[in-house]
Amino acid sequence: MKNLLLKGLREGLGRVIVFVSFITRPKPIKRTPQAQQAVDQAAKQLALYQFYACPFCVKTRRAIHQLNVPIEYRDAKTQPHRQNLEQGGGRVKVPCLRIEDESGVQWMYESNDIIAYLNNRFAQYE
Repeated sequence: MKNLLLKGLREGLGRVIVFVSFITRPKPIKRTPQAQQAVDQAAKQLALYQFYACPFCVKTRRAIHQLNVPIEYRDAKTQPHRQNLEQGGGRVKVPCLRIEDESGVQWMYESNDIIAYLNNRFAQYE
């Protein structure tokens, strides 16, 4: 009973955080059409594994929105995304950014690390 109550409280608080984040989110960066096209192309190599109401995932999605990077969001609560995250990244922990490049696939955990990576990678397109 106690666990069910805590789960409901956490989910409800998460939804409040999502709502507040939505109504206060920053405006996305404006780029030239050519620069935005380059960002769009580079973003095809990225996917964010996340939970909808997780505060750290909300923080990461806000940064992605502000950077105007169209990253695919994958719900780590559902299959096959949960299984892919566990097998590829080694654990079910969110947020996790899946980065695919010529050297292979990397899995980046921690919202601050993900945001710093995205800022470094996409700042050149401003």
